[in-house]
Amino acid sequence: MSKLPRVLKGHNSRRSLDIPSMATKRLSKILSWMSPASKGHNKTESSVSQEAPAPAETVAAAPSSDAKPEVNGHSKDSKWSNLPNFDELPMFKDMKGCAWEVWGKTDQLGTINLLTDEVVKRAASEEIITGVTVSLNWPLNFPSKPLFGRKHPEINMKPSPTRVVRDDEIHINTQSGSQWDGLRHFGLQDHGIFYNNTPAESMAGGFIPIHDPCAIDPSMAHIGIQNWANHGICGRGVFLDLVRYHTAGTTLKELPYDPWTTHGFTAAELEACAKKQGVTFRQGDILILRAGFIHKYQNATQEERDALAERPETFAGIEQSEEMKKFLWNNHFAAIASDQPALESWPTPEGTAHMHQTLLGLWGMPIGEMFDVEKLSDVCAQTGRYTFFFSSWPLAIIGGCASPPNAAAYF
Repeated sequence: MSKLPRVLKGHNSRRSLDIPSMATKRLSKILSWMSPASKGHNKTESSVSQEAPAPAETVAAAPSSDAKPEVNGHSKDSKWSNLPNFDELPMFKDMKGCAWEVWGKTDQLGTINLLTDEVVKRAASEEIITGVTVSLNWPLNFPSKPLFGRKHPEINMKPSPTRVVRDDEIHINTQSGSQWDGLRHFGLQDHGIFYNNTPAESMAGGFIPIHDPCAIDPSMAHIGIQNWANHGICGRGVFLDLVRYHTAGTTLKELPYDPWTTHGFTAAELEACAKKQGVTFRQGDILILRAGFIHKYQNATQEERDALAERPETFAGIEQSEEMKKFLWNNHFAAIASDQPALESWPTPEGTAHMHQTLLGLWGMPIGEMFDVEKLSDVCAQTGRYTFFFSSWPLAIIGGCASPPNAAAYF
């Protein structure tokens, strides 16, 4: 990899979406890679063919004789070998650890680039052994009173008055429950830009009809979640069960923290949990954490659940430290998710930037929130396996900032 420049020159929007139906994609394409007859299969890159919006500022990158050629903004080297460590990443103004030049100036995938054909094939061949499958999706109905002021889910079940037929009409905020935060969700707050130097003002808002699938406005599609939907978020999942880690050997099984109260998990804590479970990380892993939000929600009274939406949001999550950033980047995870509503400890300490800015804005790393990992916890504990094949096919929302994950684990 070419040497990276040391310095790059150079909202929190929550939208609702009307969805007539939620389609799921099959794994036949991926599982076919396990067959010798499918050798040589190539997965289609998800990129916008038209020009992207002009960047907010020019990225100063020194030319290098060993720079790899790019195709649609992505290096031909699908293995992504010799990635820089966190300390080698350049600054963007006052923000440390900018990975825009790692993935390419026109990139719209971020760390999903790490989920190459080889990575997916290896994960599928090594991890799918017993055929046991686990859904990681909380039903769209929950929580019935969403957090952060988001719209409650509306599911209108419509029986036909004349035939034995039914329709459903669904109106949700794509971040009211189980979700992926996409690249359009959270930008660099002090600089007015989203991932890969995309100006916030280049993105339109409101209801925007799209009629011709062959003539999509590139500014409408740029860094939209349809890119991840087209590529898929598939590979080896790694589960860190912080709840069982902290309650092991205790009689009352009480956590030393409250999932519904501000608390930060350290990088050392995650590493210790991984060591206890016998987990070794590798590049391209999809990291999934269990911190206890959904477990507590399921065991709470309805009055306690309803009160969550009425009070200021406070939740346990990963801390915003430089050690945590090094842990996440240097292990080169493709994505990270948890059962918590914000992934990171919420709210952030005064004067501390949100981890969302680093993960989404500087790295392009998907953030999963409110994944239902209760059954996954049971299966992992019963089998002693904390790695599995993971698949997720978000909704193909052109220009979307988030989506339900449609995620599953395969053992």
